[in-house]
Amino acid sequence: MTSNPFLISTEHLAREIGHPGLSIVDASWYLPAQKRFAHPEFLAGHVPGAVFFDQDAVVAPSSDLPHTLPSAESFAKAAGALGIRHADTIVVYDGLGLFSAPRVWWMFRTFGAKDVRILDGGFPAWIAESRPVETGEPVIEPATFEATFDASAVATFDEMRAVVEHGSRQIADARPAARFTAEAPEPRPGVRGGHMPGARSLPASDLSVDGRLKSPEELSRLFAEAGVDVDAPIVTSCGSGVTAATINFALASLHKSDVKLYDGSWTEWGSRPDTPVEGGPASPRT
Repeated sequence: MTSNPFLISTEHLAREIGHPGLSIVDASWYLPAQKRFAHPEFLAGHVPGAVFFDQDAVVAPSSDLPHTLPSAESFAKAAGALGIRHADTIVVYDGLGLFSAPRVWWMFRTFGAKDVRILDGGFPAWIAESRPVETGEPVIEPATFEATFDASAVATFDEMRAVVEHGSRQIADARPAARFTAEAPEPRPGVRGGHMPGARSLPASDLSVDGRLKSPEELSRLFAEAGVDVDAPIVTSCGSGVTAATINFALASLHKSDVKLYDGSWTEWGSRPDTPVEGGPASPRT
């Protein structure tokens, strides 16, 4: 049993499967370079009772950016269609252990769910322990999810401009270090390399080992080494708003609450010609 209130052990989840008020969510999502496909993998095997949350579909339809948060009404409709209620204990996992699950954990909390946890070790841990799996599409009984949007959890583009200009929040960037420094190109065309002025590099992959969140002591050390004061206001960013949530999750695990996530993230900032960038070219590539 883990002492982290935002995690749930495989043993604990296995005991709870089938109980009323439990919703299990497969939040797997992969980068193109990973050459894995989340929904086919879900159909091939998932935690019994789980539903698949498509992070590319539960988005704002009018946005030209990937993974932009939908409206509360749209999120409620999507969650309800998956049979999830806002009062449920919602357990989220992904196929890498701790990669894309924090984003969906953060989304549910941002839209008002109170008891949202991440499966410790994710699906790899579940499989490694030879626990049962289901295959195919689940039969879902629709439910009512009453969404309440927490605007304090999200940073808009205009807010990020102010943060960069005035330094009102620390910026923690979850992208790989080579993308932060522009030594590696961005995966999306037309997006500059580099980072926002004043940002600190804290790759999401550094916060976990073998698909599990590192200890509070290790996390505190990593934040300190990155130059991020966990007791001061923070805003997180990444490529498209997915892995930034791993930093939010780590900070919540350290009982830190004054944290926002920049939803447009680097795809928005780095693709605009009017935003300052450090560590990369001054204008977007074509």
